[in-house]
Amino acid sequence: MVLNDNDKKILVDSIRSVNDFPKHGIVFKDITTLLNNKVAFKLLMNHLEDRYKSYNLDYVAGIDSRGFIFGAALADRLGVGFVPVRKKGKLPTTTVCEKYELEYGFDEVEIHLDAFNNEKNVNVLLIDDIIVSGGTANAAATLIKKLDVNLVEVCFLMNIQILDGAKKLREIAPVYSVLEI
Repeated sequence: MVLNDNDKKILVDSIRSVNDFPKHGIVFKDITTLLNNKVAFKLLMNHLEDRYKSYNLDYVAGIDSRGFIFGAALADRLGVGFVPVRKKGKLPTTTVCEKYELEYGFDEVEIHLDAFNNEKNVNVLLIDDIIVSGGTANAAATLIKKLDVNLVEVCFLMNIQILDGAKKLREIAPVYSVLEI
């Protein structure tokens, strides 16, 4: 299912823009309005299912926290496992971590060491809602690759092109964005 201009308009129109959040000068893209719009959410999930059903995936990994929503729903539709990539300190057993830089410091993401059931060379899709600078996504992709699996693609609902985050991420894995903003 290829999205036509009308489909893309439905998705774009379902995402609320909030000025000056979380700080002055930022236009925050709020996906909660897409999630509660049954037409837009179903359109998005149908598109993602159609795109990835032939990828022979074993797992979908979602980035904390909005990637959990899309990732878990897609994993269920594809009949594969779901793996959360969490912020540091949120997972209860042995993890592997990856640090990344923010404009005001550093943060870390982590994944369980046995997240993919200790299987090697399984096919994994990484998903999140938005990419801007790409710091979190780069760290998550690097982390997944450390576990000797095939990161087949990184998927986003939106690529906000202002900071070229997707371009940097393409050095690690293929990138697909439903919407280019």
